[in-house]
Parts: sequence; C-alpha cells; structure tokens
Amino acid sequence: MAKSNSNSGARTAMTPSAAARIQGATARSTGGIVAKGSFAARAQSVAARNGAGKSGNGK
Repeated sequence: MAKSNSNSGARTAMTPSAAARIQGATARSTGGIVAKGSFAARAQSVAARNGAGKSGNGK
C-alpha cells in the first residue's frame, strides 16, 4: 500500500472552536440532537479539558 500524505502520526490539541464546528455539523445533520457519548460530545469534552486553566480570551 502506498504511503499517503496524511499526518496521521501528528496530533493537534482539540480547540473549543474546532469542537464547536464538529458539534454544529452533527446537530445540523441530526435535527439538533447531539447524542451523549458521540464523537461531537467527546470532542467538546476534550476541548474543555484542553482549555481548563488557560486564560487566553482576555477576561
């Protein structure tokens, strides 16, 4: 199998804005429902943990 150009080994932290995009897309495709335990819900949880203790929003 040929090697692809994807960076599957590189990891980037989940950001709140990325989690919001994922959750929004899921909600749009499921009529506004984001199921508990879904990828979108887990992404939101990870983004919240990644942002915990960091103050970068100027507040």
